[in-house]
Amino acid sequence: MKTLVSVDESYKLCRQLIAKYSATFYLSTLLLSKEKRPAVWAIYAWCRRTDELVDGPASALTTPETLDQWEQQLESIFAGHPVENYDVALVDTVQRFPMDIQPFRDMIAGQRMDLYRSRYETFEELYLYCYRVAGTVGLMSTAIMGLDNTSTTAPWNREQPSYIPTQEEIALGIAKQLTNILRDVGEDARRGRIYLPLEDLARFNYTEQDLLKGVIDDRWRSLMRFQIARAEQFYRKAERGIAYLSPDARLPVWAALMHYSGILNVIERNDYDVFNQRAYVPQWRKLSTLPVAWMRSQVL
Repeated sequence: MKTLVSVDESYKLCRQLIAKYSATFYLSTLLLSKEKRPAVWAIYAWCRRTDELVDGPASALTTPETLDQWEQQLESIFAGHPVENYDVALVDTVQRFPMDIQPFRDMIAGQRMDLYRSRYETFEELYLYCYRVAGTVGLMSTAIMGLDNTSTTAPWNREQPSYIPTQEEIALGIAKQLTNILRDVGEDARRGRIYLPLEDLARFNYTEQDLLKGVIDDRWRSLMRFQIARAEQFYRKAERGIAYLSPDARLPVWAALMHYSGILNVIERNDYDVFNQRAYVPQWRKLSTLPVAWMRSQVL
């Protein structure tokens, strides 16, 4: 039986992973309290490693049995028995912030979809995929972020059960995943994957072949405007749930939402060319949004 790293060392590994692969999200986590910050890193590290099974360098070797083994490892983590170094931090997080295992299982189910699907006919089908691989993250994080209804509940109703913004938490994950899909259209196409619903392509008379060739014309621009508007609807829904979070969690969530939704603005500025250039928000622009995020966290 191999010896695993200490809890502190495991959290350090998780922090390094998020800093390397998601600078936008990492910046937002630095706004969390010292107690909550490492726990979010632990969840991110697990989600990232889960995603790597089907999208990483060794994804060609991933089989349904691989994901079965990954789910067994998840069960072991929730039972308090880490298998790998990264697991040590998640075991500690689950013990300090009790949470439901089901969203983690659902995310693995989303990775299973990637093993046998490279097209989605309707948005309803895509929504299920987005929920599993990203909407679940909001549910995982709730136990860490904490809830506080005092700012949204009338004094005479304080005895009423607290509102849990489950749908809003899911909406933020959906919005982020839709943003990822739009940003990564070209990259996914080179791997033979199309995540935009085929019914939407047909709506704008744009074909799979057009997408795989990277055709940018008025049809494509109209299609992208339609997709961006849909993603923005989910961001708006997610905004309504932030006020129900604990006060110390509102600023980082607002910051993450604003930083990620900013990618949509960059896509627009790039004239919807997601085939030849990757849309990203510069660090200085992310930092410039923090005062607005702080203000929104105080008054909205």
